[in-house]
Amino acid sequence: MVLCLGLVCFICAAVLGGTYVLTAGPIEQARQNKTRQSIAKVLPEFGGDPVEKVAAWNGTDYTYYAVEGTGCAVISTVSGFGGPLSVMVGIVDDGTVYNTVVLSQSETPGLGAKCQTDAAFTDQFKGWDPASKTLLVKKDGGDVDAITASTITSRAYALAISNAIEVFKTVNAEGGLENEQ
Repeated sequence: MVLCLGLVCFICAAVLGGTYVLTAGPIEQARQNKTRQSIAKVLPEFGGDPVEKVAAWNGTDYTYYAVEGTGCAVISTVSGFGGPLSVMVGIVDDGTVYNTVVLSQSETPGLGAKCQTDAAFTDQFKGWDPASKTLLVKKDGGDVDAITASTITSRAYALAISNAIEVFKTVNAEGGLENEQ
């Protein structure tokens, strides 16, 4: 009985290991394609390949993709109403936000999840100049129009962008993006 159970476990482990080996490459390729498409959405058209880097700000490591002569795409993850909200923020060399895209979220469907689909909400961040606008919802004295009935998600989204801008400033203060390439 022990031999039979051991043999079944060995076969299951072999099948599981073989499946992992066969699918690891395609899964990684799909992840890279998704990242590349997201970078293309949040930054102006660029040539060459983005360079993946990590920068520390406020005790947290942030992954960003530097694009020479264009800017960078920063991945910023914060806590939303339903859990983690991960946003990629494209910031051009002059420090303005070019565009944003939600990478993952677990917000309430029909309410907070609109942060991914509500064009009126997401489009307000295109061309956002942090020098002239405040990244807080209007309810808190800022310039962000919140999603109806989703103030917590709107606050989280604004915080994610604010954190990305701070990472961008930190990277520039440490020698600039052009020296990162």
